Amino acid sequence: MEDIKNQEDINFEDKIAKAKELLEKLSNPQITINESLKLYNDGLKELELAQKLLEEAKLVFVTQSNNS
Repeated sequence: MEDIKNQEDINFEDKIAKAKELLEKLSNPQITINESLKLYNDGLKELELAQKLLEEAKLVFVTQSNNS
């Protein structure tokens, strides 16, 4: 959990916005197969990090709720 918090101002909304941006680029019919693969992989990385951030937020919420 500390590793993600130590990175520069990473937040869930930014990761989702970046994934949407990549999806828009991916839907361009003029990009090459190699560009498509890179965009796809980059999008997956953004979504995986967003999922980790969401899981961490849930863990913090549950922990705080249990301690109350």
